[in-house]
Amino acid sequence: MASYFYLMSSLPMLKSEGDMPIKYEQFLNYCKGEVSESKYNLLKNLTVDSDSGPLIKEWSEFYKVFKGELTYLRSKKFGKPSNQVYERDTEASKVIAAALADTNPLNAEKTLIALQFDKLDSLIGTHSFDDYSLFGYALKLKLLERKTVFNQKKGKQELSRLQKGLEEQIENINR
Repeated sequence: MASYFYLMSSLPMLKSEGDMPIKYEQFLNYCKGEVSESKYNLLKNLTVDSDSGPLIKEWSEFYKVFKGELTYLRSKKFGKPSNQVYERDTEASKVIAAALADTNPLNAEKTLIALQFDKLDSLIGTHSFDDYSLFGYALKLKLLERKTVFNQKKGKQELSRLQKGLEEQIENINR
C-alpha cells in the first residue's frame, strides 16, 4: 500500500461541523503527482455511492444500510409503505430517526453528515498516510460538498417566493 506522508499531512483537517476548507478539485490537484494513475481515476470519479477502491467497499456496505434506513424512515414518516429489504443498523437508525424528527432541515443534514463522518473515522481507524486515509479524506470532502448547497438566506428567499406564488394562485382562484 502506498504512503502519502507529505500529501496527507499537508491537507487541512476536516470536521463534520466545519466548512469545506478546500474544494474537491483542489484536492485532486494535490493528489495528481502523488498517487498512481489508477488511484487518481478512482478519486476523480468518486461519489458517496462508489463501491470500488481502498476503504470504499467497507464504506459502500455502510452507505447502503444508511440509505436504506433513511428511505424506510422517510417513507414511514409520510405514511408510505416501504418494501425495501436491507440490513439494519440500530445505532445508525437511532441517529437517522432523530435527524428526521428535527424541524430544522439544516440541523438534520448536519446530524446525518456527523453520523457518516463517525463511520468514516471508524473505518479509517489507525490508518494515517495510506490509501485508506486518503480515500476516507476524499469521502469526507464529498460529504462536506453537500453542505455547501445549503444556504439559509437563499432558502428563506426561495420559501418566500414560493409562498408569494401560492398566495397569488389562491387569490386568483378566489376571484
